[in-house]
Amino acid sequence: MTKTVLVAGAGGVGKTTFSAALAVKASRDGVRTLVVTVDPARRLASALGLNDLGDEPQPHEDEENLWAAMLDSAASWRAVAMRHADPEVATRLADNEFFRAASEHFPASQSYAAADQAATFVQARAWDLVIVDTPPSGGGIDFFTAPAQMADLVGGRLLRWITGGRLPGRRFFYDRAARPMLRVADTILGSDLLQRVSEFLLDLRTTYDGVARRGREIEAVLREAATLVVTTADPAPVGEAVRFYRQLPDLATTPAAVVFNRALPADWATVTPAPDLPAEFARITEQWSAETVRQADARDEFSARYGARVATVPWRPNPPTDVAGLADLIEHSDGVPWSDLLP
Repeated sequence: MTKTVLVAGAGGVGKTTFSAALAVKASRDGVRTLVVTVDPARRLASALGLNDLGDEPQPHEDEENLWAAMLDSAASWRAVAMRHADPEVATRLADNEFFRAASEHFPASQSYAAADQAATFVQARAWDLVIVDTPPSGGGIDFFTAPAQMADLVGGRLLRWITGGRLPGRRFFYDRAARPMLRVADTILGSDLLQRVSEFLLDLRTTYDGVARRGREIEAVLREAATLVVTTADPAPVGEAVRFYRQLPDLATTPAAVVFNRALPADWATVTPAPDLPAEFARITEQWSAETVRQADARDEFSARYGARVATVPWRPNPPTDVAGLADLIEHSDGVPWSDLLP
């Protein structure tokens, strides 16, 4: 069985770097590992020392058990159409400008496409471990709710009301279901706007059975996965992390751990400025000491309030930029439930 680890959390907390570090650690322990991201900045490729990263898993030249991929949400949405509609309808749907707009602007579109492709990798059973750097949209909760939201989009009451209960023909839609505003738009724009809209809605409706069935498969994969929530001790990311402990048990499972990234060394809390230290440097030292105490308090409070297993990743002046740095990051981390994540 392929084990799945989902790395979630707010944007900017180091999820991608942490995901890459976990993947390097696993691969060096002899585990065939695929790490997947949807990060458009391609930070995963940079961290792993890869020149390019695409939709298909790419083996690492220097790490024999390591593969990486970066999902293209637009390409994944086209794959959704091809998978769940007849070939002729799928091509028409994928080329429809309204479908492209929906794939770009529907709030859960990127999350659904990522979850769909990640589940495909897990179900392929080509790797022992699949690590998914989830999209930061909604703090990552969207990744878990996207399958149901997608099914609601293509099979919801509004779409059924517009297109009719038994999928009427396009001529019926044009004659009976057209809204006056769209007819006016056709007249003003001098185009077939109404027909393109109706075509999109009717084609989208045909995908419902497949999307709903696939959504249930994706949700099954998510329920079996281990989730690590990455945060920093800053209030906003901690607030996003709280959402997982409040909402995730209703969607999948309770997170395996919350990982506080960029944790200051514990011994900084007790450092006192030397008597002969210039006043400005003494003030900075005291500020760092106070910040260390605040971070420790934030971790203790989170653990006590939510019963969370807490892990820490040490702060570094510069994030790791190569495989060696990624491996070292995990080696110096504290409390990461590594043995629990291995297949």
